[in-house]
Amino acid sequence: MLQLEDRPTEESAGLSTLRRRRRDPRWARSLVVTGAIMMLLAGGAFVAKDLFVGYLTGNVRQDDLIVPAAEQEGRHVTISGAKTILLVGTDTRPDQNPTEAVRSDSIIIVHVPADHRSAYLISIPRDTWVRIPPFTNGKARYYGGHDKINAAFAVGGLKLTGRDQRRYGMTLLANTIEDNWDLHFDAAGIVDFAGFTKVVEVLGGVDMYVDQETRSVHIGHDAKGETKVPYIQRFNASGGTDLIPIAGVTPQTYHVGYQHLEPWQALDYVRQRDTLPNSDYDRQRHQQQFIKALFRGIASRDTLTDPARVKKILDVVGQSMTIDSGGIALQDWIFAMKSIGGDNLLTVKTNNGTFHESAEQPGAEALDGTTLELLEAVRTDTVQEFVTAHVDLVSNS
Repeated sequence: MLQLEDRPTEESAGLSTLRRRRRDPRWARSLVVTGAIMMLLAGGAFVAKDLFVGYLTGNVRQDDLIVPAAEQEGRHVTISGAKTILLVGTDTRPDQNPTEAVRSDSIIIVHVPADHRSAYLISIPRDTWVRIPPFTNGKARYYGGHDKINAAFAVGGLKLTGRDQRRYGMTLLANTIEDNWDLHFDAAGIVDFAGFTKVVEVLGGVDMYVDQETRSVHIGHDAKGETKVPYIQRFNASGGTDLIPIAGVTPQTYHVGYQHLEPWQALDYVRQRDTLPNSDYDRQRHQQQFIKALFRGIASRDTLTDPARVKKILDVVGQSMTIDSGGIALQDWIFAMKSIGGDNLLTVKTNNGTFHESAEQPGAEALDGTTLELLEAVRTDTVQEFVTAHVDLVSNS
C-alpha cells in the first residue's frame, strides 16, 4: 500500500542521502535510448556523418537520469565493455493534467554485449509485483512497500511536473530494478510514444508485420464512417478491464500480414492489449516490433540521403525523448554501436510470452525462473550464452 507524505519544501537530509547514493538517477529506453541510439547507429551509413552527429547531439534532450554502473563501482566511465540500458515508454494523453501521476507504459532493458555487435531487448511486464524501496522527491515521500513495477515511475514523480517528474520517476524505477534484481544501468532514456507518432509522420508511415489480428479499444467507426470510441471500459473486481461494445461502432481492426501503417494506425496498434490473448506480452512484442520498424525506416537509404528529412526526424525525436548517455559522449555511443542494425537487434521473451501470476498478489505478475536466469545473464554479460540455450525465446522480427 502506498503511503505518501506531502512535502512543501525539499527535505535536505533525505534528499541529500538520495543524491549521494544516485546523484539524481534516472532510466532508459531503446539502444541508448531506443530511438536516439538506434537512430544514431544509422549514423554510420550517413554520408555527412559529422554534420549528422553534431546536429543530433545538440538537438536531443539530455538529462541526468541515472548514475552509470561504472561510476557506482568506482571505475572510470567508458564506452568499452558490456552496456545495459533502461528504456521507459510513456503514453500521455494530449489533454492530460501535467500534475497527474504518469505510469511507465512499457519498461525495456537493452543489453549490449562487450563486443558491441548485437543488442537484446527484454521487456519487464508492467504488472510485475515488486518491492519498491523508500523514496522522497522533495514534494512527496514514499515509505516503501509492494506494488506493480510501473507504479515506481509514478510514485517517484508524484506531485512534480515536467523535468523533475521524469527524473525522479526514473530514479525510483531504476532503484526498484536494482533492489529486486541487482541490475545497474549505464544509460537510460524516456520515450513518449505519442510524440513518436510525429517521427512516423515524417517517414510517411511505417512498414511492419502484424503478427495477430488486433482490435482497437480506442478507435472505431460508425455507419457514416465517423471516428468513435468502440467500447466502454470498466475496471472489474479482479483488477482487469471489462469491454462493453458500443452499438453501431465497428472497432478498427489490424489483420495479419505485412502492411503499411499510417502514423495514427501505428500508434493505435502498439497501444492495444485488452483485446489480445496474452495482454501486455503481446503489446510488448508489438512495441518492440514498432521500434525496429522505425529504425529500419530511419536507417533506409531514402531517409539517410535526405538531409531535410533527417533534420525533421531529429527535431521530433528531440521533443519526444529524454536520454542519459551515462557520462559518455553520444558520438562515442554512435561509433561504438555502429555494427548493430535491424538484423542483430533481438527481442527475448520474458515469462515465455504468457501471463505468470504472482503468488503474493492475485492479478499481478511474477517473473518465472527462466526470466530470472535471463536477468542474471544480463548482470553477468552472458546473455549470448543464455539465448543459445533458449533459442525459442528469441525473435529478430
